[in-house]
Amino acid sequence: MGTTEAASRRRIVIVGASSAMAERCARLWLLQSPDCELILLGRHAERLQRVAGDLRVRAPQASISCRVLDFSDPEAIASAAADCSQPRAPDLVLIAHGLLPDQAQAQDDLALARLTLYVNGISPVLFAEAFVARMQAVEGARLAIIGSVAGDRGRQSNYVYGAAKGLLERYAEGLQHRLALQGRPLRVVLIKPGPTATPMTAGLQGGPGALAPVETVAEGIVKGMAQGRPVVYVPGKWRLIMAIIRCLPRAVMHRLKI
Repeated sequence: MGTTEAASRRRIVIVGASSAMAERCARLWLLQSPDCELILLGRHAERLQRVAGDLRVRAPQASISCRVLDFSDPEAIASAAADCSQPRAPDLVLIAHGLLPDQAQAQDDLALARLTLYVNGISPVLFAEAFVARMQAVEGARLAIIGSVAGDRGRQSNYVYGAAKGLLERYAEGLQHRLALQGRPLRVVLIKPGPTATPMTAGLQGGPGALAPVETVAEGIVKGMAQGRPVVYVPGKWRLIMAIIRCLPRAVMHRLKI
């Protein structure tokens, strides 16, 4: 492949690429751009290689590479973002890693609480900052961070996890403000999935239909990124549900076991 042809390939970076949501998004992007350049970042080599192998079978024309790194190491994050931006910055970056603990365990285990806050809040912010520094001048570029409806209001059922996701909302809001004032073409998208049927939520309680199919959520992520919307609820019903929950008076909220 010539240099010009390689430079014209769509370059997509997925952080936390072995997550179920991220893997489904990768499949959709490969359907859109079968010859794209896909760079998968993860913490676990075996899982990452499994995902990469499946994607290579689905799209033999694509260029698919993997990088394993420590998501808690700021220097490793900065180095990975720099490498993924050579010889040019990505067109799309999806930051998708996360950890959903049992709330009661996180209350009793401060190490788990700290890990939950870091993996779901601080680490995604560091990745975003590292990539934004390289993508902000790229026309049509999109950077998406997977947050959660849990970040919309503190609730007794998941407030440690929700606190980290709330951090992402304030971060994304501020970053969007900064880029708008600077007139940068990069669009930052905060994705807020509701409860989704993935391995991470396998222990959640709920009847049939309580968890959204991961394929549906992935379609919403890919569509929302393409549109460049600041905040994307998936499925869309969660925008109304969380608007109601946010508006509940504290006295009413404290009588609800949600």
